[in-house]
Amino acid sequence: MSNSLAAAVLTTADLGEAIRAVHTLLAIADTERIEVDFDAVIGSPDVLARVCDVLPGLEWWASADPERGSSEAGDDPAGCLPIQVMDWCRPVDRAEPFIAALGPEPAAVRWDLDGWPEVPEAGLEPISQKFAYLTLTVNSRDLYQNEPSQDHTVHVHCRDRNGDQTARVHWLAARVGGRFTGRVEQSTL
Repeated sequence: MSNSLAAAVLTTADLGEAIRAVHTLLAIADTERIEVDFDAVIGSPDVLARVCDVLPGLEWWASADPERGSSEAGDDPAGCLPIQVMDWCRPVDRAEPFIAALGPEPAAVRWDLDGWPEVPEAGLEPISQKFAYLTLTVNSRDLYQNEPSQDHTVHVHCRDRNGDQTARVHWLAARVGGRFTGRVEQSTL
């Protein structure tokens, strides 16, 4: 297991604006073999039903006590609410239906990219897949739903060969009308 640093570049109460920012950043990134990962806390039976329609075979465990129930044990998630969802390597077309299914529940959606491109005019070299991710936190300010909120934050993950991500983070933030807030979180990959 490795880690990445996720830098907040846009926080907005407008989910549509956040999704447009994600689309803008995806258009910049190398997305040839893109996958999407999901992390959420679900406490509502209605949201659970909608999410299960979007992500059949959902991986989950009981939030309060993982021993109390999990997808691995074949338990019914509706009887174990609230549950923690952590589902990996899904097709990119599942991201927006998942976000729409959430309602007010907090979640993180992470796009695993093939890389960030070279930007010669900004002095930026290409970044490989190992350090190129994009995360949208929905109804949460942080990657792990510890800070529920009514807004949404776009985070970019990137590190150049020198270990300095600041120049690229500022450049990507400017592409979406945001700015690097200085807030960086460690993300488990």
